[in-house]
Amino acid sequence: MIQLTLEEQRVQLRELRSATIAQYRPHIKEGPGPIRVMARIVNELQQAAHKHDIAQEIIDEELVNRTIGDIDVRGIVECTGEPGGPEDYRTLADDLGIALPGEELHGYTASGENYLWLRERMQMNERMLLTEGIDLRMYDIFGTGNIILRGWLAEDMQRWGIPVTAANVHLSIGAMDGIDKTLRGLAHIARVLHTGTPGILFPEPGFNVPEWQALSYGYTIHRFSTQPEHHFKLSAEQLDQILAKTPDITVIYLTVTNNPTAFAYSAAELEALHEVLRRYRIEQGRHIYIIADLAYIGTGKPAEDKARMETFAAPDILQHTIFVSSFSKTYTLTGDRFGYVTCGDPDIAARIAVSWSNGTAAMPGEWQLRYMACYQLLQERPWLGQKLRQFYHLRRGRLIAQLQRINEQQQVFAEIYPDDDATVYNWSRLCPGEDAFTIFEKTGIAGVPGSGFGYSDEFIRFSIGVIPVETSA
Repeated sequence: MIQLTLEEQRVQLRELRSATIAQYRPHIKEGPGPIRVMARIVNELQQAAHKHDIAQEIIDEELVNRTIGDIDVRGIVECTGEPGGPEDYRTLADDLGIALPGEELHGYTASGENYLWLRERMQMNERMLLTEGIDLRMYDIFGTGNIILRGWLAEDMQRWGIPVTAANVHLSIGAMDGIDKTLRGLAHIARVLHTGTPGILFPEPGFNVPEWQALSYGYTIHRFSTQPEHHFKLSAEQLDQILAKTPDITVIYLTVTNNPTAFAYSAAELEALHEVLRRYRIEQGRHIYIIADLAYIGTGKPAEDKARMETFAAPDILQHTIFVSSFSKTYTLTGDRFGYVTCGDPDIAARIAVSWSNGTAAMPGEWQLRYMACYQLLQERPWLGQKLRQFYHLRRGRLIAQLQRINEQQQVFAEIYPDDDATVYNWSRLCPGEDAFTIFEKTGIAGVPGSGFGYSDEFIRFSIGVIPVETSA
């Protein structure tokens, strides 16, 4: 068998990439959606490259997966300071209790102390719960999770300025599960009260899974395309115009810090939206709920996040707000799927609980114990949150710099947008004639087309999550 040179391997892989792109291009909007389709293309190409004995260094250069947003902490290679110091991000897997004792992580050997600490704390928590009469190995009649952990999470919301108690909080298996159960619960309330088919507003671009969930529960879907000049955010004037034309809207899905754009609503912008909703409630008696997706609250500047959250604290606004939080997204605990839903109105919390008891029946016991232990780990090590924010900031900056270098050479981007120093994404506008496929073919970087977020394919979202950003030109 003739061994190809590295350059010949590169040519072969590019030919494979072109053929695969041609195969998938007509089907990008079918099935599971553009995010998973683009990720699948990369996976298939990686497998094909290995079958053709293409060198790993060529694969790494020509197939760069920037589709999935979650951080792979085992894949972190960045160390910008002293080894083992606060800027050695390789230790994050060890810091978070994910790395096994003795596991080798890019030149760093994990102690595994936190991995073992979490398991010891799980046992301690189970004993503590049993003394309180809570046996997680038994049926939870309400299905919303143990009251101790819900109380801790309520205290977290209080630190953001939201006055709630454990009765307002339900655990969920990630934020996506929380949104699904919330939408199902609100639809159930509408049926019981005979208020008609509920309408829901989705400002776009935005995370598109809730739209599919709402459609499956019978909501009437209303979409609104936000504009670049507003940083892809819904303005108060636009909300007023939408509500005036669509009287069936009873729910607004609002990503406070946006996926995919990485822009965040300021406190002033949120206050303006609240004022519009307040006026419709007072003048027309319309009860319009905000489902506030907080998946990336905690990834940005703490003072700005707190200011955003405090706008929801006014009693009449809080009563009509349902917050969906992703503990695992904020702290990169991807596989653990830790989420929770906080209803500003405890009565609404009680009424939508039917979605929990008739869905998962009960939150898994072992999962709750790990959730509690991870929460305690991060409470006892508050510096970890800051380290993660610094890491996100580092990778976002490096990605933007890389895209700018590419653009100097190939002129494929009309605009590479900055961000509000939050999330794990970059959102950019492509030049005419370019799309996610041409970018992948020309640069080797796989992103997600704007249609994956209900928007135009002249836009593309890149993630900093799964792999590090190459810093060399």
